[in-house]
This record gives sequence, C-alpha cells and structure tokens, in this order.
Amino acid sequence: MSISSRCSVGIHILALIELNKNGTSTSEYIAGSVNTNPAVIRKIMGMLKHAGLVNVRPGVAGAELARELSEITLFDVYKAVNVVQEKELFTVHDHPNPECPVGRNIQHTIEPLFTAAQLAMEKVLNSVTLEDVVKDIAAKENTC
Repeated sequence: MSISSRCSVGIHILALIELNKNGTSTSEYIAGSVNTNPAVIRKIMGMLKHAGLVNVRPGVAGAELARELSEITLFDVYKAVNVVQEKELFTVHDHPNPECPVGRNIQHTIEPLFTAAQLAMEKVLNSVTLEDVVKDIAAKENTC
C-alpha cells in the first residue's frame, strides 16, 4: 500500500500552473502532463481550490495559483487532497487476540511509533515549498 497519488498529482498541478503562467492551464492541458483523465484533474483542482491554493472560475478556462509559491508547502497540498486523516497514516489492525501477550499489547506499543513517524513526515513536507519544487524542476529542465 502507498499514500494516495493525489498528493503528487496536486503538486504536479500546482507546479505546472506556475511554469505555464503565461499560458492557459485547462484541465485538459494539465491532464496531458499528468497523463490522466481531465475529470481526475478537475476533482483534485476542486480540492486545491477549497484549500485556497488555486483560483478557478466556472466557465472560464484555466487556473492560477491563489498564493505565492513560497507560501505553499507540500504539507498544504497533502492536507488539501485528503491523503489521510490526522494520525491515521498508519493503521493498526483491529481486534488482536487479547489472550496472546503480543495481541494484548501490540496496539498500545506501535500506535505512538506510527504517530511519531507520521508527524516526522508531515514536518518534512511542511519544510518544502512549491517554490522549491518549481526551482528544482526548472534547474533540471535547463540541464537537459
């Protein structure tokens, strides 16, 4: 299992909108870059709009960033696209056998570890901005 690809697609969408700011970033255009269906893009764009990360207008083609690149973190995108609920990145299996010493104690033992791991990951995502991502993409594109 892995984290939903909505997070990487959300980052892809925002980076593409920025790098295409002189063009029109329609759902069809973005879908071509992501290599998916425009309906998927529209769904994720709706989530990004609801989070205040993009501006889109019904009936008007294109989208634009609602905030400066340096003000959007990857954690913002992660939260916007509902990848996981708070403290639920990892789930512990239900109903282990209480007659077994491991079954009786496993949940209380690993839940705090899983919570700490999720918080560490979220801290990393919060330390990287969309500006960092766009600069890295631009640098890679200039070296090709």
